[in-house]
Amino acid sequence: MNRRKFLTIVGSSGVILAAAGIGGFVATRSPVSALQPWKSTNSGYPDPIRRALSYAILAPNPHNRQPWVVNLKSDTEAILGCDLARLLPETDPFDRQIVIGLGCFLELFSLAAGQDGFRAEIELFPQGEPENRLDTRPIAHLRLVADAQLVADPLFAYTLQRRTNRNPYDTTRPVSAQDLEAIVATSGPAVIAAGTVAGARLQRLRDLSQVALRDEINDPAAFGESVDLMRIGRVEIETNPDGISIGGPFLETLGILGIVSREAMADPNSSSFQIGLDMADEQAQTAMGFVWINTLGNTRGQQIAAGRAYLRQALGVTSLGLSMQPMSQALQEYPAMAGHFKQVHELLAETAGERVQMLARIGHADAVPPSPRWALSTRIRQTS
Repeated sequence: MNRRKFLTIVGSSGVILAAAGIGGFVATRSPVSALQPWKSTNSGYPDPIRRALSYAILAPNPHNRQPWVVNLKSDTEAILGCDLARLLPETDPFDRQIVIGLGCFLELFSLAAGQDGFRAEIELFPQGEPENRLDTRPIAHLRLVADAQLVADPLFAYTLQRRTNRNPYDTTRPVSAQDLEAIVATSGPAVIAAGTVAGARLQRLRDLSQVALRDEINDPAAFGESVDLMRIGRVEIETNPDGISIGGPFLETLGILGIVSREAMADPNSSSFQIGLDMADEQAQTAMGFVWINTLGNTRGQQIAAGRAYLRQALGVTSLGLSMQPMSQALQEYPAMAGHFKQVHELLAETAGERVQMLARIGHADAVPPSPRWALSTRIRQTS
């Protein structure tokens, strides 16, 4: 969240200065254990499956729900499932976005295994593809095979630097056509990827993203799903290192003062709610480019492919020193998005039946810390 914007909630710097007496407290409010998974990759794991999984859990995923659960079968074999308690029924009623997040997990698992000299053999939906909603059937059967001829993918080197950056992007620094081409090229052949960094299409996507994001915030059920997943301050973040983190000394101070709360953020009459709308406008209108990922249909396998391509794009963006944030509200399948859904497909889909799976803004932005994560041990349900 933007410090300058939130100062308007406070009304004057005097309120912040009044909190100086708790300065020593808020100075220590950055999460520790919730960020440890970013520092624990590949350390202390004697088996290749855990080494690869320690990176896979860092994959981007919707609302940071981290829906993956893993049943280890051996040092080189596992079953990936989905925790059905971590779905997003309001904004993702058919679990499409959750499946895309699982695709990101699988691609990062594969890249990490390759770095370790193992080829990841991934069998999707070994007991059949779920249709309208996910169920208890596995997402994938994972098997690692040692391969001395395997060449590690250079994108993997950017795993620990990758972030989803929600800050305003620098509108004085354009994204070059060459950088856009490089990002699109990372996507792989299983999807249709494209993008724009200039012209009327860029502005149309800014405007469409802005209106769709505003409509989601103004939809009580859809936005309520996000508000319920907000973790305000270090204690909440450490207790539940998933969802939407609102932390750091400044925001922690506002939380202590009662200025930042779930109730205020959900109240359309509050200053906090209006600031949220203003920040959403700024996100959309400072996009210096967009990239999108399409598939020729909308099967679960194609959704996985879109997630794998998005993870590769995110690493490609990182390699170029750029920032990225999904702006996929217009792609969601609940009633408030129906008009935006139609518009975005008219704009970005080339053929009948083509599905826009991901839309993300790109640009230059101030750095942000990594998102909290559950420890790998908490994502492993059983071994056998």
